Amino acid sequence: MSVLTASFGTLGRQVLGTLAAIGRVTGFALRVLGHMLRPPYYPRELLTQLLAIGWYSLPVVGLTALFTGGALALQIYAGGARFNAEAVVPSIVAIGMARELGPVLGGLMVAGRVAAAIAAELGTMKVTEQIDALTTLSTNPMKFLAAPRVLAATLTVPLLVAVGDAIGIMGGWLVSTSRLGFNSAVYLQNTADFLQVWDVGSGLVKGAVFGFLVALMGCYHGMNSGRGAQGVGRATTNAVVSASVLILASNYLLTEAFFSA
Repeated sequence: MSVLTASFGTLGRQVLGTLAAIGRVTGFALRVLGHMLRPPYYPRELLTQLLAIGWYSLPVVGLTALFTGGALALQIYAGGARFNAEAVVPSIVAIGMARELGPVLGGLMVAGRVAAAIAAELGTMKVTEQIDALTTLSTNPMKFLAAPRVLAATLTVPLLVAVGDAIGIMGGWLVSTSRLGFNSAVYLQNTADFLQVWDVGSGLVKGAVFGFLVALMGCYHGMNSGRGAQGVGRATTNAVVSASVLILASNYLLTEAFFSA
């Protein structure tokens, strides 16, 4: 009986700890949103983050999309050949990149690069008491540090997703025309015929949500980092892991909402 009671006690503490963590993250997100909507604003900090998050993430997102599109074309062709359905390669590559692979892989690449960088930067600032210095100078750290990063990621990740979609479709086109014997004009025409506006639009909406989550997790774990190098390292790891998990979970929820009918 005591063992059973101890097991239920452990389970209860874990559930309560999880709920408390969700509450802390939700409260942090609401405060960030409030600071994004209320002045004062810091346009120079926002421009700096737009460059750091958007422009500097373009190479890794582009390369990931290029090779993913090429590999996707090969796999679809190999699978379609079993049913004499090789002609579906252009449409499925385009729809798969626009709806799922472009947003998800782009979000994960940005999470690995941006969430870690934000958490490490803000965690180091906390350890060296720079965040406390901002408060002493009557500058709200949430408004100066968190709000511009979250807003910049929310604005730039959809653009990265759009570029990644185009590069991924181009990767599928390159492989299909050079290795699989597709006619270039026919491939592009099939892509244009089957790809609809909402296929691209749903991916851009996902990109905005993923960008918000990536920056939010980086800021949350960075500003709540433990002391010392070990605390900063743990915050960086937690930021990447939590951002990646939230991207995959929210992707399912958004896909269910957009395409369940």
